[in-house]
Amino acid sequence: MMNFFYTYQSLFDHILVYAMLAMSQYVVLRAGVFSLGSAGFAAIGAYGCALLVVKAGWPPLAAIAAGTALGGAASAVLAFPLSRLRGVFQAVATLAMVQIVLSATQNWTSVTNGAIGISGIPKVAGTGELLLIVVAVVVLLAAMGRHSIGRAMDVIREDETVAVSLGISVPYHQRIAFILSGLLAGLGGALQASSSYAITPGEFGFGMLVAVLAMVVLGGRTSVWGALVGAAILTTLPELFRVFADYRNVVQGILLMLVIVYLPRGVADTAIALLHDRRLRRQAGHAPRAPAAPAVPKAPIVKTSIEGGLRP
Repeated sequence: MMNFFYTYQSLFDHILVYAMLAMSQYVVLRAGVFSLGSAGFAAIGAYGCALLVVKAGWPPLAAIAAGTALGGAASAVLAFPLSRLRGVFQAVATLAMVQIVLSATQNWTSVTNGAIGISGIPKVAGTGELLLIVVAVVVLLAAMGRHSIGRAMDVIREDETVAVSLGISVPYHQRIAFILSGLLAGLGGALQASSSYAITPGEFGFGMLVAVLAMVVLGGRTSVWGALVGAAILTTLPELFRVFADYRNVVQGILLMLVIVYLPRGVADTAIALLHDRRLRRQAGHAPRAPAAPAVPKAPIVKTSIEGGLRP
């Protein structure tokens, strides 16, 4: 068992880091925000953490906190104008932000070392630390789902008109979701820098953007378990199809298309819905039956004079 763990430890760390990024994407989709900015916020958090540790000599934990704060600050700056946009315009705006961040990491060579990236980052986030942080975030998001904020986000995602009619402020809740998404993505990026010794701009490009979005679509958008399941599947898939290394993206695309067509709610959300329906049917089968209503005595049949006169 331990040999298996040590053999695939780097894969487990990769799954946990991407689970953080997938939960960042899940938060904004839950509130009905079509944001693609998780990769950009992750780059900000990763480079902020790495620069503070390697060049400024900050303690790693303080640098991780600062990277998380940088991701949250960047998302807070964008949250107000983004809450005025809808649908594809939100996607284009956040995509432009990701492109600006990537260009800065590639071309600001005096600070970021350009395409070479930053190396020599001490590894302070192992599998245990990553697992604890992911569990803490899952508990936080699950608690938020039972709070009024989570319920309001659910209503906004389903129908903004209904949310407005119920007195729910759509821009306010979408700004909260966007800032929380930036914090989680910044934390995910800082953890990636603190667990991989080195970072390069290519790690935060179009591939991460698509992968994080695909994880939530594959796993499910209405529960936090969907992000976790999607991250586990899509991160493990390249290892399972290592023999077909040249066709990994093809297999990943086919799997995603099959899930969208046949499981539009995602793998985890569909499984949760099936378990919920089964539990309801089981409870209905064990529920005591209602007592039968007392029989109503039949009224005596009285024939009229037309039918032959009254009976005595």
